Amino acid sequence: MSGFISEFFGYRAEDTSTIALENISRQVCPFLSSYCTKMLGDKVNRTLSGVCAVRQVTAGSPDVICCPNRIYAENYKMLSTIAQKAFGMKLNLYAGKLAVEKAKTENGAVAVFGHRWGGELPLPKRQGRGSYYVDWILARLDGNGELVEFTAIEVQTIDTTGTYQNARRALIERHTIEKDTVGLNWENVSKRIIPQIIYKGQVLQREELCRSGLYFVCPKPVYDRVLERLGGKEKLPQFPTQPAAIHFVAYDYLMDKPLEDGKIRLLDIIEEYCTTVYKVQEAFSAVNLPEQNVYRDAIRRFLYN
Repeated sequence: MSGFISEFFGYRAEDTSTIALENISRQVCPFLSSYCTKMLGDKVNRTLSGVCAVRQVTAGSPDVICCPNRIYAENYKMLSTIAQKAFGMKLNLYAGKLAVEKAKTENGAVAVFGHRWGGELPLPKRQGRGSYYVDWILARLDGNGELVEFTAIEVQTIDTTGTYQNARRALIERHTIEKDTVGLNWENVSKRIIPQIIYKGQVLQREELCRSGLYFVCPKPVYDRVLERLGGKEKLPQFPTQPAAIHFVAYDYLMDKPLEDGKIRLLDIIEEYCTTVYKVQEAFSAVNLPEQNVYRDAIRRFLYN
């Protein structure tokens, strides 16, 4: 496999505007308003990656977001979007306990638990060892500051294989885009992501205040690959929002017009598909078996031609 870095420290890799080059020089993540937190190699040298998205060399390959912090652009706009979808109303979001007093003065608010907000809330792991963490919990409080309902969000970008160190060096030293061995780890979608979605969805569907289930937010290419692994929409029936729901949400780049240098590409919901945890589990477990006696026939072909 081989590919390119397509987005670097928040800006398109080909962007040579003053602000883009300053971000590279300062190693700043514009989505966190601080230094990039993604480490490259060992943590002793503290080399910051800065890579937000990559693409493969194949013609027409899309830019695929590989850093979760990229999803939190525009001051965590994604959280507000999901909160409004889940709760059917527009409320302000506050970190953890801060939401209680705010809800009383604003006739309602959303308490946020997660990345740089109110801290992560663990779920008990199977067989009682360790913990699972849902990336985000959004809890709606009424005008008295009382918990009324909540929803959960799991965020997944794409893990990479190979390396982009040479491509990264070319961007820093020469501001040129060069090919490297970076690839996309699609196998991880089946091995880790889907089983976790199923487990977390099963836990949440038993919660009396979780009425909208789990939102799984990911870039469009990951969204497409997950649904493909589950047999496609034709084998994964659509359902309305409910406690056992899993909302697959493609949150990705808006491509409505060319982007000027010095501007950050906007993200929004591109597509959404709602089903249930039971249907996801059923689809994930389903296996398309080959015809009977395929090994016998293969052995005979090798033995007797």
